[in-house]
Amino acid sequence: MQDRQTGVANRNAPGRKAGGPRGIVVIVSNFNEDENHASHRVGDRYVVAVRDICDALPLMLPALGSGADLDTLLDNIDGVILTGGASNVNPHYYNGVEARDKSLLDDRRDGVALELVCACVERNVPLFGVCRGIQEMNVALGGSLHQYMHELPGHFDHRRPREKPISVQLGARQRITLTPGGVLQNLANGARQVMVNTLHAQGIDRLATPLVIEALADDGTIEAVRVADSPTFAVGVQWHAEYRTSEHALYRALFAAFGEAVAAHAGKRMKTAGMGRVA
Repeated sequence: MQDRQTGVANRNAPGRKAGGPRGIVVIVSNFNEDENHASHRVGDRYVVAVRDICDALPLMLPALGSGADLDTLLDNIDGVILTGGASNVNPHYYNGVEARDKSLLDDRRDGVALELVCACVERNVPLFGVCRGIQEMNVALGGSLHQYMHELPGHFDHRRPREKPISVQLGARQRITLTPGGVLQNLANGARQVMVNTLHAQGIDRLATPLVIEALADDGTIEAVRVADSPTFAVGVQWHAEYRTSEHALYRALFAAFGEAVAAHAGKRMKTAGMGRVA
């Protein structure tokens, strides 16, 4: 059956599996420093997607800043999700022009997320970047960002239209073209074009050398990438794939594929630890 809104055949709709979680997934938090209360935050949609689609145990990773003990972390988990967020990657990490609005920076998240990307790629830990997450993947691996994409000639305004009804704000209103033979086209059951949501102000400028393009918007914006030489799932998408996973076949397929990679990693990790295979 085909998803009317997105044009993707909905055959990837796994339900909850028996036997307990098939791995442990860390979800990177954003740091919010309000006047009277600092907090580490993760959207509930990521937690639910990891639990229900990936069939894994979701754990929140605080925005620890740089220098965290990532080896110990990665010895004990099976996948990482880099979430979206209101903040932007500090441009000094890619030699960019100083940010106009420093209140939109999150240095504590940058510190842990950028180091975590490199560690995951080096150790072949499944990695899924969403919105800010794809930008972190690109910067960590040597690429750069456009800070104000809506100001570039010939580019659409990809920002969230907050004046519109919520159904429009979060709806699949942007067309992307999938790379022939790529991972995303396979997950989309061979579809050439798919409709997705678009909620971002920044985007990829110079693509990091280890990455290859998986999807482009009609204005040429890079909308999805993968780590070319990774033997596991290592994908970033510029849209918010955690929204409406029950309705959008490709969103759900992405989390399902990530979940399969997480389960495979968990099996190897537990076998190495001498504890047998996980269920």
